[in-house]
Amino acid sequence: MRLGNLDNRPVLISAAGSVDVEQASRGRFSADFAALYERWGDVRAWVEDADFAVSAQPFDTSALGNPVPAPRQIFAIGLNYADHARESRFAVPEWPVVFTKWPSSLTGPTGTIALPAGQVDWEVELVIVVARTAHQVAPERGWEYVAGLTVGQDVSERVLQQAGPAPQFGLAKSYPGFGPLGPVVVTPDEVADRDDLELGCLVNGEQMQKGRTGDLLFAVPELIAKLSSVATLLPGDVIFTGTPAGVGLGRTPQRFLADGDELVSYVEGIGTMRHRFTATEIRTTDPDRPHDPNNR
Repeated sequence: MRLGNLDNRPVLISAAGSVDVEQASRGRFSADFAALYERWGDVRAWVEDADFAVSAQPFDTSALGNPVPAPRQIFAIGLNYADHARESRFAVPEWPVVFTKWPSSLTGPTGTIALPAGQVDWEVELVIVVARTAHQVAPERGWEYVAGLTVGQDVSERVLQQAGPAPQFGLAKSYPGFGPLGPVVVTPDEVADRDDLELGCLVNGEQMQKGRTGDLLFAVPELIAKLSSVATLLPGDVIFTGTPAGVGLGRTPQRFLADGDELVSYVEGIGTMRHRFTATEIRTTDPDRPHDPNNR
């Protein structure tokens, strides 16, 4: 099953086209994404029993929006690949490094993203969407709580991230557009190997990152277990699982996104996102003083 977003409405995506969930279900399921994830088990059962080939309509893939537009919680995992921990000059963690991104940073799988002042970096990630309420889940049951997988980018502004006595992970990764998701949410049974998928990204056609989710230090089931041992995960929550090596900060010389750059991000079996970055000026509440990530 592949769930997409067309005109802010949930649609099923297949080779035959798209099917509007609310219309095809004759109102059994609404056009509200949050409500859909709340009833994920019912949606899956309905899809498995139906044949939508006749009712599928052609659509423009560039029109797809964020398939998880309103998560109540966003979790993000840092240093979850050993090669990325090394390039970041950190020790390999013994427990997941957890932070969050603000929901206002989320955007869809295509479009333009404004560059704030500073050094803007890329971080391609496999993203988990939570299927049902989870608390203190055993690792061996972790996949039972996964609604689907999607492609994500944890776009990061590195100057603000490193400002102050402690890292500003959440704030520096939450500018508008810094959390692209898409192009669709894919149920784990739809991919070749849910535990080992290739992911990567390119800037202006040059490969920057290429890894495999089989190299995650904390794999999907363990992340569900670790996070739910503390927090209660809710249907429709989003978990960015971490990025492999190849970020701009870890390169010699360092490289960051510039005006006009195109970022292409992909995960095997799920799809591809494309974004263009454009220079802009982000201002503080004082209209005469430009934004300075070192002086907030």
